[in-house]
Amino acid sequence: MIRRSLSALAFALGAAFLPFSASAEAPAAGTQVPGYYRAALGDLEITALYDGYVDLGANLLLGASKADVQRLLARQFLAGEKVQTAVNAYLINAGGKLILVDAGAAKAFGPTLGFVGEQLRAAGYAPEQVDVVLLTHLHADHVAGVLTPDGKPLFPNAEIHVAQTEADFWLSDENAAKAPKDFKPFFELARKSVAPYQAAGKFKTFSGEADFGGIKAVPSNGHTPGHTSYLVESKGQRLLILGDAVHSHAVQFAHPEVAIEFDADKKAAIAARKQLFAWAAKDKLLVSGMHLPFPGLGHVRAEAKGFAWVPVEYSPLRKDK
Repeated sequence: MIRRSLSALAFALGAAFLPFSASAEAPAAGTQVPGYYRAALGDLEITALYDGYVDLGANLLLGASKADVQRLLARQFLAGEKVQTAVNAYLINAGGKLILVDAGAAKAFGPTLGFVGEQLRAAGYAPEQVDVVLLTHLHADHVAGVLTPDGKPLFPNAEIHVAQTEADFWLSDENAAKAPKDFKPFFELARKSVAPYQAAGKFKTFSGEADFGGIKAVPSNGHTPGHTSYLVESKGQRLLILGDAVHSHAVQFAHPEVAIEFDADKKAAIAARKQLFAWAAKDKLLVSGMHLPFPGLGHVRAEAKGFAWVPVEYSPLRKDK
């Protein structure tokens, strides 16, 4: 009896301190937090930058039935004809030297993309501080962001680096001339994006496993002729930047044999993806991808069949691990 009375009293006292109305007194903010996320890698600081998103049609995934694709998407609560797909870039602070891997899309594909410069500033940097831009390939959603809206270099003090085979393909007058009509804009955007850097003598090409001081190019052609992933290493810790080796985390980890319409050489792209996934899983590499859900950092786990994507958990920025 006494216990019930005390419980009733506690309930009454608690109720007395409840607000008269449960409705919010402040309007909803209507904005999201800035799109950047930091992670430590040895002595390096990695900042993931969110350029925005694009809605990709599920029908662009090739090598699985529509029913199977929808089943895999549904497992990740992504069922639908179009799937929101992130576009990411990665800034590496290497002892005061700033290296940006990919630069986003600018407004080449509409208003939901083109925020790398904005996120860079929100993260505490100015575009003028970037020393090097390493490109995974020359598709517009990775290279168009090197320019300002008025067509000037967004990173005026940076050198742009891309694989020689990639430059040979996209910057070729002959290839551009014989490309299908719907494909010609991709050549035009690639050429337009790098032109100011070429004019300034700041456009550079490399071959094979070029080394950029702790960042090594990893040839992974197939998506494009010179598609390149990058291995970043510091104090024994490694990050494998996949580039466009994966577009749909819901489908292509479980079934790496599924290609996407944009792959120039689908057989080679599939082989590259399988090799990168197997390497990352075996060596427990930290990985990132330009089209993985932001911040696109995590690990690859080998399954009985295929692989699984394991995103990183939020963590304070620590360098003592």
